[in-house]
Formats: sequence, C-alpha cells, structure tokens
Amino acid sequence: MVVFQVVNVRWFNATAWYGLYLSRLLQEAGHTVVVLTQAGTDCHAKALEWGLDARPVDLNSANPLRLAVAFARLIRLLRTERPQVVNCHRGEGFFLWGLLKALGFAFSLVRTRGDQRPPRADFLNRWLHARVADAVVVTNSRMARHFLKAMRTPEKKVWLIHGGVDRERFRFDPAGRERVRAEFGYGERETVLALVGRFDKVKGQRETLEAVSRLIHKQGYRKLRLMLLGFGSATGQDEVEGWIREFKLERFVRITGRRDDVAACLSAADLGIVASLWSETIARAALEIMAAERPLLSTNVGVMPDLLSPAALLEPGDVDAMTRLIAKALDEPDFRKELLRAQDLTLSQLSGGDFLQRTLTLYEGFLD
Repeated sequence: MVVFQVVNVRWFNATAWYGLYLSRLLQEAGHTVVVLTQAGTDCHAKALEWGLDARPVDLNSANPLRLAVAFARLIRLLRTERPQVVNCHRGEGFFLWGLLKALGFAFSLVRTRGDQRPPRADFLNRWLHARVADAVVVTNSRMARHFLKAMRTPEKKVWLIHGGVDRERFRFDPAGRERVRAEFGYGERETVLALVGRFDKVKGQRETLEAVSRLIHKQGYRKLRLMLLGFGSATGQDEVEGWIREFKLERFVRITGRRDDVAACLSAADLGIVASLWSETIARAALEIMAAERPLLSTNVGVMPDLLSPAALLEPGDVDAMTRLIAKALDEPDFRKELLRAQDLTLSQLSGGDFLQRTLTLYEGFLD
C-alpha cells in the first residue's frame, strides 16, 4: 500500500510518537509511507532521524493564503503518490482532507484521535467523523465511548488501537541497571521509584514529591529514592529543584535529564509511577515501564484503566492515596508480583507487531 501519515505535530509528544512509530512499522513491513509534518519542528526532525520520507506541509496555519498553498500542495501529492489511505493524527487540516475526498480523490480517510481533549460534538464535527471519515481510530476506551455516544459515530467506524511498544528495545537490562544505579549512587538496599516524563504540571511531579516526602520523613521509609526521568519543559528544572528543597528531598531525588539509555534507566528502578493529572491518552512511558518489567502504579486517567488492574490505580492529584499505594507496593512483595502478572497479560497484546497488525486489518479492509 501507499499510505500518508499526517503527523502535523510541533513537539515529539505521544501523538507524534504514535504516528511516527506506526509509520516506521509500516515502512519496515514493505509499505510506502509518506509522513506529512510541520517544517522546523521536533516531530519533523525525529521523522528524518528514523529514516522516514517526511515532507513538510503547513496544515496548522490560520492564514487563508497559506492554507490555499497547502491545499494545492496536497493536490500535487495526491496526484503523484496516489495513496490508498490517509491517516490524520491531528485535527488541523482534517477538514482539508475531507474536502479533497469530497472532490473525488480516491483514498480512504482515517482520523486517529490520540489527543486528550474530546472533540466538540457540533454538527460539523459529527458530520466529518461520521460521514466523511472512513474510520476513526481512538487510543483508549474513554475516547471510544465519546465518539459512540456524543459524536454519534457509527460503531463500525470506531476502532480502538492502542499504541504498541518496541519490546526489543524496551526490556529489562540487568547490566544497564547496575551501571545506572552506580551512576546515581543507589545502594543495593535502596528502593528506587521512577517517574518518567517531561517536567509539566500535567505529569504530577509535585504531587509525587509530596507523597515521597511523607513516606520518607513521616513514615520512616528512609531507603526510598525517587528518580525523575525527565527534563525541563513547560515547568523548568529550577522550579522542580525548588520543590525538592521545599520537601527536604535533596538527598533522596535524582533528576536524570535527557537520556539515550532510557531502557537502562527504567531497569535501574524497582517501581514505576504515572502520576499524571490528566492526559495519558496513549501512555508511551507507561508501556515502556511495563516492558522493562517494573511494577507500575498510576492515576486512572486516559488509557491507564485499559492497561492496569484497578488495584494499581488512584485518583489524579490524590496525594493521600498515592502515599498509601506506594507504601503498599513497598511493603508487600505479593502485591508487586500481582501487578507484574497483570501487566504481562496486557503486554502480551501490545507489541509493535500487534500495533501494526491491528492497523493493517483496518487499512486492508478498505482495499477489500
């Protein structure tokens, strides 16, 4: 097949990762993939780094002249490449693709919704998703329910396809564990809790620091350590360091910064946590923690109830519940084993190959 993946995302966030990882899987499987990106963005740079055929088209502009130029470029691409499938991973530009389809260009149109915000259920949006798009891909059950109920999208058009994880790259690394623990000074008797993600309010770094502070300073868990596997973003590293001082955790917290050896860093941990206050519609970091065979705790946002057992979940922002759940995981080896068993069952269906096969089932259905 010839497939257009429209990944007009500025940052290399979960939405961009989902679109680019899918593009790479399709390309490795022998399909021709053209990735449409925004010029000068992290997403475009990552697409090139991964060896993808990335072509910038300005679909995010609100300027009518720029949109007209983009529309003309899309027409040229459709005439030269003749894709069977166009998959839009962002809403910007989706209307243009719908218009091109209405003008008679022969391709199947997919809207993949990896965004945390549910689309407005107005007439235009309902018409685009229910009548113009050939399928709507969602990455979690909550978004699927929104499309079925609020958007009134026909059930046969709604496909739930979780992002997969590269289990060759992300797996437990014993040698990497020893190296990273030595680098950060973790002793054999210390238990390391890892929180993965850019520094941003949504990721719950402050709430996690408060819970860890309570456990160490009030409940006596002096061997607990927190690894913040991330870097400054919407929240600067200096602000996070200020929280660390506020909670008197200078001895107990390490900030890794950007790392190329993420799998080794995850392996260095004994327990993982996703503390997000919202979002996590795709949860790339959660899948990587699970693939590294680390027991994972999480707030019940986004896709997380699809991935973890109810015993591993807590309400977002509930520091009391987070403190209790971390303590339970620290105190009860059987609880940690139970978490790992449930995670293994989930991961058995979420490899990169599973991700590819579910997507191909959808795409090949159009050809049939």
